[in-house]
Amino acid sequence: MITGENYIGFQKSSEGAITFKTFNPQLNIENDTVFSEANLKEINQAVCLATDAFRTFQNTSGTQKAKFLNAIADEILELGDELIETYCSETGLPEGRAKGERGRTIFQLRSFAELVKEGSWVEATIDTAIPDRQPLPKPDIRKMMLPLGPVVVFGASNFPLAYSTAGGDTAAALAAGCPVIVKSHPMHAGTGGLVASAIIKAAKETGMPNGVFSNLNSNGIDVGVQLVKHPDVKAVGFTGSIKAGRALYDLASHRKEPIPVFAEMGSVNPVVILPNALKTKGNVLAKTYANSITLGTGQFCTNPGLLLGIKSEVLDDFIENLSEEIIKIEPSCMLHPNIIGSYETNKENLLNQDRLNVVSQYDADVNINYARQAIATASGSAFLENPAFHKEVFGPFSIIVQCENEEQLEQVISKLDGQLTGTLIADNDEASNYNKVISALQNRVGRIIFNGVPTGVEVCPSMVHGGPYPASTDSRFTAVGVNSIKRWVRPFSYQDWPNSLLPDELKNENPLDISRTVNNKLTKDKLN
Repeated sequence: MITGENYIGFQKSSEGAITFKTFNPQLNIENDTVFSEANLKEINQAVCLATDAFRTFQNTSGTQKAKFLNAIADEILELGDELIETYCSETGLPEGRAKGERGRTIFQLRSFAELVKEGSWVEATIDTAIPDRQPLPKPDIRKMMLPLGPVVVFGASNFPLAYSTAGGDTAAALAAGCPVIVKSHPMHAGTGGLVASAIIKAAKETGMPNGVFSNLNSNGIDVGVQLVKHPDVKAVGFTGSIKAGRALYDLASHRKEPIPVFAEMGSVNPVVILPNALKTKGNVLAKTYANSITLGTGQFCTNPGLLLGIKSEVLDDFIENLSEEIIKIEPSCMLHPNIIGSYETNKENLLNQDRLNVVSQYDADVNINYARQAIATASGSAFLENPAFHKEVFGPFSIIVQCENEEQLEQVISKLDGQLTGTLIADNDEASNYNKVISALQNRVGRIIFNGVPTGVEVCPSMVHGGPYPASTDSRFTAVGVNSIKRWVRPFSYQDWPNSLLPDELKNENPLDISRTVNNKLTKDKLN
């Protein structure tokens, strides 16, 4: 285990440990660095340090936490080309994607720094006493958000920076005052290790408590299982498959003390394309959606895996145009041989289903680990009768469902599992005639898009990246944007406490000058 002045670090290699290497899918070879899997002693050490750190970190001021988060961003930038080169060697993704994701990671960290520095995010609420109220006096009650405790974050396979070691889950948890233990994804352990070193350096520079952050490697599931089962872990963040996310959720639920698992999981992101829109811009839509389906080799959780329309000549024309456009796009590399193996298997299993027709498939030779895109189509009745058609195929693949009429379109949407996004493609005047369809779509998704594509998740306070199960395990929360901090806190009330003993957020004099709800009015005023 690598450490720095008692700061727990990350594992590369150690004698007798289970070891593994990352993989370069572009070159189809293993990378050179050997990583070791954390053992039970190291897992317990990380959780113990995090538990000790929480006693101090939960009371760290917003200004100090902001310095820490900004220092993490600075240290990640200081990693320079080494981080970008490692990222590319472990993912097969291009340099532009790596730099873009690094930029998003930096933006997230700085956004949370601004949030906690300003301080109103704690939702301070004060209801002052009415001693002479009859028949009983009213007590003084004051409420704010408090951090949960040590949080385990699982790195995501498809976002080695923005959803992994210093990604949104980690940034939000640290901003809330929760120490973080990252279970690094084995596919990009080198990238995770570099970012972990940046976080640890930032922690030391800004005087954060030892154990505020740890990064543990593993090549299998045992490390993650042990972390989730550990009695001192208080919450879990996860981005990945439904199977893995549900397994973690069940594991956490069966603990003696159940804990929340905030998992963002699978989604086919239905796109409803209405007839008038197809008439006026069908050709443009075909090109737009060919690009969206293949963007990043289809390895986005918001990839449009399901296109829904009403049978018509214009829908037939759209299917033909999309089929032509998608095979014009050169295939690209997937993240890992295991991922392309799953893609090909799942795609073939689906294409072998009755009543599903392949309308376009890239058939030319491709480099190893490159994915061939495909489009299939099915009737509305076939889709309703076969649950296999509803499942995500992670990669550049989509099904077009041809519904008989508006009623069947609404029925198809209503039968979908919960989704991260839904999209409506329509003329402005046309949309108002499909209120039932729009309502059905709204009930199945966390975000609804008008005349756009679901790929691309803006990081801003209004973003909801979540949705009804199985898109996420709790549709009340988002995994993106500063409001994602709400996953890692709990409401807490003080009743009749002396002003001098209250936290600054709730004191009469409002020393932090934050917005507070006082007797049902939002204000920054002091109390007399």
